[in-house]
Amino acid sequence: MIDYQHASPAQRAWYRFRANKRGYYSLWVFGVLFVLSLFAEVLSNDKPLLVYFNDEYYFPVLKDYPETIFGGDFETVTDYQDEYIRDILTKDNNWMIESINAYSYSTINYISELPNPAPPSEQNILGTDDRGRDVLARLIYGFRLSVLFAFALTAIGIFIGIIAGAIQGYFGGRTDLLFQRFIEVWSSMPELYLLIIFASIFQPSVTLLIILLSLFGWMGLSDYVRAEFLKGRNLDYIKAARALGLPNRSIMFSHLLPNSMTPVITFLPFRISGSILALTSLDFLGLGVPPSTPSLGELLSQGKENIEAWWLSLSTFIVLVGTLMLLIFIGEALREAMDTRKG
Repeated sequence: MIDYQHASPAQRAWYRFRANKRGYYSLWVFGVLFVLSLFAEVLSNDKPLLVYFNDEYYFPVLKDYPETIFGGDFETVTDYQDEYIRDILTKDNNWMIESINAYSYSTINYISELPNPAPPSEQNILGTDDRGRDVLARLIYGFRLSVLFAFALTAIGIFIGIIAGAIQGYFGGRTDLLFQRFIEVWSSMPELYLLIIFASIFQPSVTLLIILLSLFGWMGLSDYVRAEFLKGRNLDYIKAARALGLPNRSIMFSHLLPNSMTPVITFLPFRISGSILALTSLDFLGLGVPPSTPSLGELLSQGKENIEAWWLSLSTFIVLVGTLMLLIFIGEALREAMDTRKG
């Protein structure tokens, strides 16, 4: 039985989070999906995981082998989708272990008899896009890219937001006033226009997007941290710490910050979902990652251009909306968990 009365504040918050079954199970589902997506090369790949050929073991998923090693005619990297190579690797005592989905995000199904984009079939469970690439593989890799991008963007935004809000709230006065005027000017800059300009100057990449979006993504959080520091800087224990001669840095980050983390933790899932939506929107508009990169927004754009290919829009919609719903449920559970008024 849970001893709630004698539990620490962190343990009580965890108990309140677990009491919200919807948020608790959403965290488990999202965590499992994310961990599985980290092994996308194992789950969906056009290269076998293991090949046993002429009494030797090969690992194509980790290393590229020339075709001549397996009895082919060329020194080029082996195409394991080639029927000739597949016959060699599966006859006699030779065998190979393939991924659950035998396509990578860039693999084109050349043996399909249907025009692209092809509907779902035995070869491609969720069909292909307009270039013949497997939709399921691009969803797996695109989901991983979106979540990792959101984690990176959220971490940078939280770091900058905490630093900025802490400085404003702790020192106050002229420092707070000048910082607030700077934020007002900076937030009025047209973010979308800047993205369009930089996209036309530099080669689009995930790194460039993270840098550009991080320049604006910290301001929303800094307001909440600033408010918490303004509220807590005049409390008795902070005055006592100043009287003892503790440096401002120690007071800010060792005493005030731990008691000001409630808005940071509460808004964490919502910031992640907002980052996923930002990447999806930019990719849909063609301002995001390069076209060859697997992306949920790029699949939605293909669905718009190919209205009859319902599998493109429907599958991407389910993945995107499902991910956002899980994050929202987690956020609601965190908000209730941080509410100390809850029993």
